This record gives sequence, C-alpha cells and structure tokens, in this order.
Amino acid sequence: MSDVEKAVGVFKEGLSCSQAVLGAYCEQFGLDKEMAYKISSGFAGGMHLDQACGAVTGAFMVIGLKFGRTRADDMDAKMKMVEATREFAKKFTAHHGSIGCTELIGCNISTPEGYEEAKKKDLFKQLCPEFVKSAAEILEEMLA
Repeated sequence: MSDVEKAVGVFKEGLSCSQAVLGAYCEQFGLDKEMAYKISSGFAGGMHLDQACGAVTGAFMVIGLKFGRTRADDMDAKMKMVEATREFAKKFTAHHGSIGCTELIGCNISTPEGYEEAKKKDLFKQLCPEFVKSAAEILEEMLA
C-alpha cells in the first residue's frame, strides 16, 4: 500500500486530515504514529480557526521532518524548509485554488453552524478525501 493510499485510508477510518497526512509519513522520519497523531490533532479543519486545510498543515509537518532545522545557526536547512513549504502550497493551490479550509469546502467549520452545514452536506466525505490524497501525492513528488 502506498503512502497516498495510507493517508486516504486513515482519513476514511475517522482520523482527521492533518493526522492522516502526517501519520502516513511519520515513521519514515523516526516519529511513531501515536505521537504523530497526537501532534497533528490540533491542526485539523483549518486548526478550528478558519485557517489552512489540515491536509496542508499535515504536509507542512512532513516537510519539517524532512527539511527542518535542528540548530538555530542552520540557515541552509531553514531556507530549504521554507522553500519546500512554499512549493507545496503553490502546487496545492494550483490544483485546488486555495490552501484555506473554508475556501476549499465552502463553509467555515470553525463555527458550530459551519460545522453542522459541512456535516449536513457530507463535505467531509465528499471533498476532504481528495484534499488528503492530493496533499500526499504532492509530498510523494517532493520527497522523491
């Protein structure tokens, strides 16, 4: 099973978009799944603040695992990570028009009314698996 399939599968099992993306890649970088799921749990649904899609923030975490710096003076690593997150965002936006959760699904799920609307319209099942899949596919390309 590919990492893309793993990410989509985890999302369809009921974990969030951010958890699904980070969880599919975490072990490649020495992070166990349980810890990855905990770390990424607060980033789902635009961080519940009408911000970036959880699949995107999960991908940013993977990019950090791959390119992130561990020393304050490692500016080369910092710049590689910044460049990679920008590249990811550009590719995701080119495919979906935005990285923002509200723009992607068409309602603000950081509000109770918006969340209920998304559930009623089945947006989490209709739209979000594609965002998880797309994020993982972009990561596959970038990590190769």
